[in-house]
Amino acid sequence: MASITLKGSPCSTSGELPAIGTQAPEILLVDGELNDVNLATYAGKKKLLNIVPSLDTATCAISTKKFNEHAVNHKDTVILIVSADLPFAQQRFCNDEKLSNVVPLAMMRSRDFAKDYGVLINDGPLAGVTARAVVVIDENDKVIYTQLVPEIVDEPDYESALKSLG
Repeated sequence: MASITLKGSPCSTSGELPAIGTQAPEILLVDGELNDVNLATYAGKKKLLNIVPSLDTATCAISTKKFNEHAVNHKDTVILIVSADLPFAQQRFCNDEKLSNVVPLAMMRSRDFAKDYGVLINDGPLAGVTARAVVVIDENDKVIYTQLVPEIVDEPDYESALKSLG
């Protein structure tokens, strides 16, 4: 269990992020067409998971926009935006913001992703959604970078995450 804060108030997560060098836990998430997706959906590509509580918050929106900008320089990478939002809301956000270089994915059918990646918030006002985190997975599905953002309202370390992509 990791400790994080929301505007200074402590809360905890369901576990720890996957260790660097380990096989990434499988994912089962839902895309904008309501299809189930997993790691094999993106076989042979690096995967940057920008894990956010909700795209309907300022910091989540900012991080999604920033990763969208950087995605054009990383053609061998898919940028996955994972949140508790429904696919319809995710698609509306991406369309409204003209974001075409990221893939929004929803946890609408299960919270297993959040538990398996150690980012499910256990307590406090955001209990049941994810903490803010970035996980980078290489083309062989090995974890090569992780960051659990200690304060939920803060942005992730973009430079380190993008540097891990090579």
